[in-house]
Amino acid sequence: MGRQKTGMKAMTEKAAVAPNPLWHLAKGWNFAGEACGMRGDKGRRDMALFVSDAPASAAGVFTTNLVHAAPVKISRTAIAQSGGKGFQGVVICSGNANACTGAQGMADAAEMLDLAAKAAGKTKGSFLVASTGVIGRKLPMDRVRAGINTAGDNLAPTAEGLAHAAESIMTTDTRIKVASRRIEHAKGAITLTGVAKGAAMIGPNMATMLACVFTDAPLNHDQLKPALVMAVDRSFHCVSVEGHTSTNDTVLVLANGLAWLPNAGPVDDATLHAFNQALEEVCRDLSRAIAEDAEGAGHLVILEIKGAIDEQAARTVARRVAESALVKTAVHGADPNWGRIVSAAGYAGVTFREEDVCLEVDGIPLFRKGEPVEFNAKAVSAHMRNNRKLTFTLTLGNGPGHCTFYTCDLTEEYIRLNADYTT
Repeated sequence: MGRQKTGMKAMTEKAAVAPNPLWHLAKGWNFAGEACGMRGDKGRRDMALFVSDAPASAAGVFTTNLVHAAPVKISRTAIAQSGGKGFQGVVICSGNANACTGAQGMADAAEMLDLAAKAAGKTKGSFLVASTGVIGRKLPMDRVRAGINTAGDNLAPTAEGLAHAAESIMTTDTRIKVASRRIEHAKGAITLTGVAKGAAMIGPNMATMLACVFTDAPLNHDQLKPALVMAVDRSFHCVSVEGHTSTNDTVLVLANGLAWLPNAGPVDDATLHAFNQALEEVCRDLSRAIAEDAEGAGHLVILEIKGAIDEQAARTVARRVAESALVKTAVHGADPNWGRIVSAAGYAGVTFREEDVCLEVDGIPLFRKGEPVEFNAKAVSAHMRNNRKLTFTLTLGNGPGHCTFYTCDLTEEYIRLNADYTT
């Protein structure tokens, strides 16, 4: 699922793990990240624990790949069988996907759950599990056991603990990915704290990524599930590097209810709406961070699709444009070849009229109402070359459908990194 990155994108450990004082930490959540040598490098954090002081409700969205890892099977089943309640933590290891590992992989993932619960002093069966790394290799369980025990000893409700845990789930990432939101409320502020990893094998259903959002909101599974599905549709389903859907993709949200006193009553519709919006914002922040950190990328490309017949149509067009190798190479070469974007939209299978189509890059018109626009190609090329973030706005008509989609260019560095996948 991931592989250790080398070359120009490498970062120092200090840069990767620095906590941000602006992060909002959900009440009653503890974090730890430790090094147990999953990659043979004992200095790299690779085992994370996220633990709640109280039982939490949970919901998850998982990979659509028919070939999926043991942790996906186990966590998906655990949520379904429990009705999404009674969870007290998540354990995640990086460096090994525990995918395509047969019965032994299932046994190892199950053991990780039991080890995590014991190390955190929680009830057996109250944890979820995820893994990320190379596919087809058995877990080094001696190292896993040591790492989980050490992490259990170092759990803390601090930004530093969160930073260590966020680093521990990285594979080829060059930086930790954390996002948070806070909802002020008379009964008690509700906080959402999210972490993610992802930098390559990124496809829109979902990306090759793991993400967890931990909250103190007093919500149950039936409230969390639709909120998460909508948030994922508008975030992790709207990011692509090369369109590859992985075996381990997992997004979890867990809510322990500690923001409000036990007798505060259920959330009202307005509060639930605010939570849903905050969850979507956290997921958007994390998905954008994944696109920004794409392996070998020189540009973050933001596709704004407007005027489609509906949101799904806008997302379909965005995905087709984002996955076009011709579009991605044009961006890498700072070539304002707008025809590649317009033509990619045209074969997306979505209905629109060519004479309604408009295209801009960072507000510079390239194509308008089905007609080419005169522009200074050298100046636009220089703009593309000198700006790492580029926003292409593609208007298809006057419909209500819109989508913001994140992708990147295709570079020689990306090819080199992925050609050296396991060697």
